[in-house]
Amino acid sequence: MKSIQTKNIVFVTGAFVSNNCWDEWIPYFESKGYSAIAPPWPYKEGTVSELRAKQPNDIDLATLTLSELVDHYADIIRKFPEKPIVIGHSLGGLITQIIVNRDLAAAGVVIHPVPPLGVFPYEFSFLKAGWKVLGLFTSLKKTYLMSFKDWQYAFVNEMDLEDQKIAYANSVIPESKTVARGGLTSAAKVDFDKPHAPLLITAGSLDNIIPAHLNRRNYNAYHKNGSILEYKEFPGRNHYVLGQPTWKEDADYILNWLSEK
Repeated sequence: MKSIQTKNIVFVTGAFVSNNCWDEWIPYFESKGYSAIAPPWPYKEGTVSELRAKQPNDIDLATLTLSELVDHYADIIRKFPEKPIVIGHSLGGLITQIIVNRDLAAAGVVIHPVPPLGVFPYEFSFLKAGWKVLGLFTSLKKTYLMSFKDWQYAFVNEMDLEDQKIAYANSVIPESKTVARGGLTSAAKVDFDKPHAPLLITAGSLDNIIPAHLNRRNYNAYHKNGSILEYKEFPGRNHYVLGQPTWKEDADYILNWLSEK
């Protein structure tokens, strides 16, 4: 298989948080010779405070679908002169797997990803951390904002209280229930048997919303067909992995993996 030649990276943001979660990653990867962007989701342009001010009545975001969101990133990626590397976190990791499955990426890295359709997330911690965004018995024309209490469990467990509060204030924005529900539909499907570009799946031992064994099942779902496929679990990482003090260690592992492919 050819080595990865491109130096272009597209970071794909997950649910619940602003694309500012990549603010330290972009200059770090650029310092290593890459060119990187982290485009926001549709209707998530703006600061955290600006987006929160629209809660819960941002009907454009509220009615966004997962298919539209995937196509949004696919359209951005297609504009590159060569296939870029795509790196996604959480729901962005699901989107990245779909992008890789469409043969649009030179390589994919998925950090604590939401699994594609067919990898059933039966873990209690996943259900506890994520079920509210589905908005059962609530209006799909209104957005969902994760509470601080749910944030503590889903993203920043085991962190100091003050750090949890800072992370919540700096990161959390309203979310689309229809996008979340899309994860339970064919919009979240990939062909696990199809040969694909190099794909790295990472997990964290402390992650509640996307537990490591769920990521391991995601990895195991791919048919071993000669495509480069690797799995790495990091100790001490929760779902706020992009902003934990250890983020640079994760970034270095990804950089080394990319350089060796």
